[in-house]
Amino acid sequence: MSAPSSRPRRALCLAILAGLCAGALPAADNQGATDTPAADVAPALADQTPAEFLDSLAQRTKARWRLLFRPPPPTPPTDRGRAALILGSLLADSFLIWQAGDAQQFRNNNQEVLSYCRMLGLGEKLLPRLMAQGKMAESSEWKELRHEIVESHQELIRMLREQKDDDPAVLIDLGLWLRLVEIASSVVVENDTVESRPLCIGSPAILQEIRDDYNRLSMAKHDESLIKRIGTAIEEISALWRAPAQQTAPTEEQVTKTHDKLTEILLVLVEKQG
Repeated sequence: MSAPSSRPRRALCLAILAGLCAGALPAADNQGATDTPAADVAPALADQTPAEFLDSLAQRTKARWRLLFRPPPPTPPTDRGRAALILGSLLADSFLIWQAGDAQQFRNNNQEVLSYCRMLGLGEKLLPRLMAQGKMAESSEWKELRHEIVESHQELIRMLREQKDDDPAVLIDLGLWLRLVEIASSVVVENDTVESRPLCIGSPAILQEIRDDYNRLSMAKHDESLIKRIGTAIEEISALWRAPAQQTAPTEEQVTKTHDKLTEILLVLVEKQG
């Protein structure tokens, strides 16, 4: 899902996983077409960029993107791990706001992105790129902006890996995808139908990649209370969707529990620390 990480190398395995797990996950779109077998669409979901993930959601539901905007996060914490997770969620919001086509909200969000990049020591390196993105949004250059925000996400991860900040790089991706799936679950809760419920997690492959990201963190990170809490939530969500238990269409309870757990984790990230 981001070029500098190990995601592309896992794409084939994830596509196979999605094909094996997706028998109970029918596709649906805004035209009501439900005849496409899930196994046919799952591989395409296995290695999506964030922009493609939300595109897929938009094509299959009636998403009201502006209702999913969030208040700005608090001042960046001194904890680099927490800051990286929040930064990842802000990058997810960049893709959400792009879908809504809201230039002012995009510029506001980019200011928060810049603050968190500065906390990680990368603010000045990314400042020109973020300023250019704000101008693109102001000029309604949405096609160019889409490519730019995908590239800037990849550049950020690449910079962190080059300076051997592997945990923050992983945590940014983890925060990004937790927020994206939380967005998806919110849309599905609002558009609850049997056809839309599988979109709550995007695909089994995406959920597996989130677990893989968590497992790539260092042992020291795994010992931290916040990271443990996130790991517990990921496992609980995975258990809700794990085959072979998922032999029938997903239930409303699965969707609601998934949404509640994701929302709780996103709120924990921005809680004021004592």
